[in-house]
Amino acid sequence: MVVLHLKFVDLVKINVKAGRGGNGALSFRREKFVPKGGPDGANGGRGGDVLLEAVGGIVTLADFEYNKRFQAGHADHGRGAMQVGANGKDLLIQVPCGTVVFDEEGRILADLVNPGQRFVAAKGGRGGRGNAHFASSVRRAPRFAEKGDPGEEKLLTLELKLIADVGLVGFPNAGKSSILAAISGARPRIAGYPFTTLSPNLGVLAVDDQQVVIADLPGLIEGAHDNKGLGLQFLRHVERTRVLVHVLDLSEPDPLQNWRVVCDEFKAYGADLGARPSLVLGNKLDLPGTEEKSAMLAQAMRDEGLDYLSASALSGAGIPELITAIVRLVRRHPPRPESTVSLVEEPLQELPYRRGKAPLPVSILRLSDGSFRVEHANLEKSVSRIDFDHEDALMKFARILKRLQVEEALEEAGAVEGDVVRIGEVDFDFQPGKIIE
Repeated sequence: MVVLHLKFVDLVKINVKAGRGGNGALSFRREKFVPKGGPDGANGGRGGDVLLEAVGGIVTLADFEYNKRFQAGHADHGRGAMQVGANGKDLLIQVPCGTVVFDEEGRILADLVNPGQRFVAAKGGRGGRGNAHFASSVRRAPRFAEKGDPGEEKLLTLELKLIADVGLVGFPNAGKSSILAAISGARPRIAGYPFTTLSPNLGVLAVDDQQVVIADLPGLIEGAHDNKGLGLQFLRHVERTRVLVHVLDLSEPDPLQNWRVVCDEFKAYGADLGARPSLVLGNKLDLPGTEEKSAMLAQAMRDEGLDYLSASALSGAGIPELITAIVRLVRRHPPRPESTVSLVEEPLQELPYRRGKAPLPVSILRLSDGSFRVEHANLEKSVSRIDFDHEDALMKFARILKRLQVEEALEEAGAVEGDVVRIGEVDFDFQPGKIIE
């Protein structure tokens, strides 16, 4: 048995930013004896993604306590002679198995349970298209290219729910850490006051050819499902365990009532904790007056249909029997099913401008400062990609505005000449009647 004493952190917020796509190239073939070489500007590369990967051997999110910002690599720009820009380098972030990923609104994006599972946390920006892409029989020498898209940026919450075969649960000071030490000969931090264990201790019990992961979980008090005491911090780690060992302090006045309180908290919390396979252990059998309470508990557990054992972590009495019972219980109950949360978000589908079909209408919002915002997914993408330093690009943008009837929509919303119009991250002065044909 090995017990880990790393600093335990189970809830962090991180900022992830994918790489920007490379700009497309504006270039024409210049070669001796080839007077009309045509456009040869290539596309920019795709920005690097930020990925999260579940790995074994990590049991805490402590690495993210001070390192909270992560940036993937930017892509290279396209070049002439049809040289496509190199893609940005992906950034792979390793997290413990059992890490749940939430977005800013608290929605679950991924639940990384097994080693090797990956989740694309932020997608790299698309590379801009070079002018060679826009060449056609009508437009033989396009003098514009697209900029690359920015990479996604997200604020994520990572929450660790430990994955263990066995969870030692019970009131504070019931002796869970002492039981773990007695099972293994390891030495978790132990002291004689409530909430000694403020974070889980993990150990691995090797029996024959089987390894059983045991978690000594922080003590529980009445009202934990309402986040009293260590509350939800405790209960979320119980969710992942296959089986539970209820550790009761036989020196307490009413250990049976303590067991009932823990069971009630599990039922109130949900996540089927109340129905989790379990056995009950009466601890501190070496203390005077505990044998009678142990006999009472044994009868009560028989009435509940549960296995009961008594032991002393101090003297070692009953510990071999406890190990045998734990292994038997684990073997009877298979691992809990894997998460059904999708690890890949559905990609947003861009709707192309298709000839012969009416485009989606734009939405106009009047802002508090008197300016206007034009909302349209494809139009906002176009603005971010267009290089307004080139006249051909301006003409292309003007044709898009005309097709979407942006001028008419702005006038209908009350915009007049000189008003500020915002599309995406770019501001324009409204000049009705001056859109290029």
